[in-house]
Amino acid sequence: MQDFKSSFIKFVIDNEILCFGNFTLKSGRISPYFFNAGLFNTGAKISFLAGSYADAIVDSKLEYDVLFGPAYKGIPLVISAVMALANKYDVNKPYCFNRKEAKDHGEGGLTVGSELEGRALIVDDVITAGTAIREAADIIDGCGAVLGGIIVAIDRQEKGAGDLSAIEEVENTYQIKVISIVCLDDIIRYLRESQNEELAHHLDDIVAYRQTYGV
Repeated sequence: MQDFKSSFIKFVIDNEILCFGNFTLKSGRISPYFFNAGLFNTGAKISFLAGSYADAIVDSKLEYDVLFGPAYKGIPLVISAVMALANKYDVNKPYCFNRKEAKDHGEGGLTVGSELEGRALIVDDVITAGTAIREAADIIDGCGAVLGGIIVAIDRQEKGAGDLSAIEEVENTYQIKVISIVCLDDIIRYLRESQNEELAHHLDDIVAYRQTYGV
């Protein structure tokens, strides 16, 4: 596992962004873990998250021209991610994000920031049902750009209503790659290699959940 993945998992556990126990999801499933991206809520935390996005983007070798943040959650994510790419890797990429409603005065338009053109890389926290991604893809297409890929913080590698995960459905629909900072298999590996007995205690439940609902 790459160092940035291990560092990310340690950080989210230490800061209780990734928690273990029994959590009821919107699907009704009882999950033995829960990832709350909303807890990246301080300067230090969002800075760490941005650096992790930059690490994963560079590691993926994905080709893109502009980063796009879907309103509203994607706005701070895309801004911090482009800053981290510039500061950490000297990669200077343009970014933009959308308004929820088009502005008819001032500079006008549906997007803010750079022109939405070329291959757009969406920056988001997670993909659940894929609805937000479809909306973002429509905006990108409407501006004459091409959806070049998506990066999220975590891939739960979990089935949706069918046999595919929400991420796999998005990949199949748009014929693009969805990359993540970490996936559930990374978390399982981290717990297996951990010397922390308290963390290791949750391993069996997570593996069982993966076997039941995983893709």
